[in-house]
Amino acid sequence: MNARPRPWRRVLLPVLAAAALALGAVAAGAAPDRPSSVRASRAASAASQAAAAACNPKASSVRPSGPPQVTPGSFMAKIRARGFLIAGVDQSTYHFGFLNPLDGQIEGFDIDMIRAVAQAIFGNPDQVEYKAISDEQRTPDVLSGAVDIVAHTMTITCARLQQVDFSSVYFDAAQRVLVLKNSAARSLAALAGQKVCATTGSDSLTVIGKNGAIPVQVPYWTDCLVRLQQGDVAAISTDDSILAGLAAQDPWTMVVGPRLTDEPYGLAISKQHPDFVAFVNAVLEQLRTDGQWAASYARWIGSPVPAPPPAQYAG
Repeated sequence: MNARPRPWRRVLLPVLAAAALALGAVAAGAAPDRPSSVRASRAASAASQAAAAACNPKASSVRPSGPPQVTPGSFMAKIRARGFLIAGVDQSTYHFGFLNPLDGQIEGFDIDMIRAVAQAIFGNPDQVEYKAISDEQRTPDVLSGAVDIVAHTMTITCARLQQVDFSSVYFDAAQRVLVLKNSAARSLAALAGQKVCATTGSDSLTVIGKNGAIPVQVPYWTDCLVRLQQGDVAAISTDDSILAGLAAQDPWTMVVGPRLTDEPYGLAISKQHPDFVAFVNAVLEQLRTDGQWAASYARWIGSPVPAPPPAQYAG
């Protein structure tokens, strides 16, 4: 990654700006001689809504029509004119999105995905404003227009597809359990009646409750790790990708148990911008085929490097 420090600024876009964009899109759609870009955007939006209704999380996104291109009048052109991409990210999930204390930069696998999108828009991966958000803020920030895109170990689910669009799957995870090495528990079922930590807004909470454990909610995964270390909870349960990062920070912990769920990660984008969804999918397709996805996986997660999740699209 570029070693030059990037400025940290919290960017809050007015909700009115998002509303204005939405009204503009409606007005353009009503015009009898609307441009082809608007027609394509409406077609992509219809495909997205149909996919959400059918609900196949892994095949819910807009198919790209070719390499990523910034076309006139597109949302990507608006981002380029602004001068930077606004990305909602994590700053405390080791390997995926975390603030490096040595150089003050945010980095990780999720951040590499964002940098690739910025590269495709600007020809410069550094033209990004990162907004550090919690799990609970991810969907609201997309809906309000506070961010253009979210890269935050965010699982594509049927419920979330009713509110936001997602890219194609860029990472596959599975829910498991993190315990202290002196714990006798080797599964979530063995923790019935005990406190198990997850973040507010995480779909992990439902699985914890269904297995008879007592869900404890905190803002960030590092808060869960502190509670585990202090003995306030018996375990942490979420995606194995997140748990591996926590275990790397504390050698007295270990990941146990079978895969409890399938957790396909997608980049979240407003339903107002299906052209941007298709653009991001074109970027991800390049990463899968040119070796960048594999290089990022090796750097942040390790070896052996699996094949990237195959792209599937609505319709």
